[in-house]
Amino acid sequence: MTLCGRINKLFGTGGGLRLTLYESFPEDFNPQTTPLIVEIDGLEVPLYCDEFDYVGASGASVRFADMDTERRAEELLGKEFSIELEAEEREEDEFYLEDLIGFRATILEMGTERTFSGEVADYIDSEINPLFELDIEGREVLVPAVDEMIGGIDFEREQIKFILPEGLID
Repeated sequence: MTLCGRINKLFGTGGGLRLTLYESFPEDFNPQTTPLIVEIDGLEVPLYCDEFDYVGASGASVRFADMDTERRAEELLGKEFSIELEAEEREEDEFYLEDLIGFRATILEMGTERTFSGEVADYIDSEINPLFELDIEGREVLVPAVDEMIGGIDFEREQIKFILPEGLID
């Protein structure tokens, strides 16, 4: 997700809002298909545009679907929004950890030199402790999603190598 702007003030009647667009706002933004993502009570909420009009070089006015009163629109004031960029819009070497779901996993346990095979079954996104859920020989194992535990990623072969401390698999 890319942070792309801020919701500034009410505009008109019926839930209209004014936005400030950051430099990261995509030039080819399609309001009919791409929602603006706002964090509300710790959850990422997609807001789809009924109306979207550019105002000047770095602004826009918007009306969101299901946001038809000033009272509902006021809840969004001051919030920043993000946009999920499509895969082809990413930098060539950029990826998201959830892109690794389905990759075959080779796990080396340090200290014992034991190796395991499995698959990345899921990615649990958490600011405090992001985790990979690995399916290793029919068992679910949670592994912290940190650089120190990733030994290498082969995107062409869809493989990832983990180097884990002794006892994490057990």
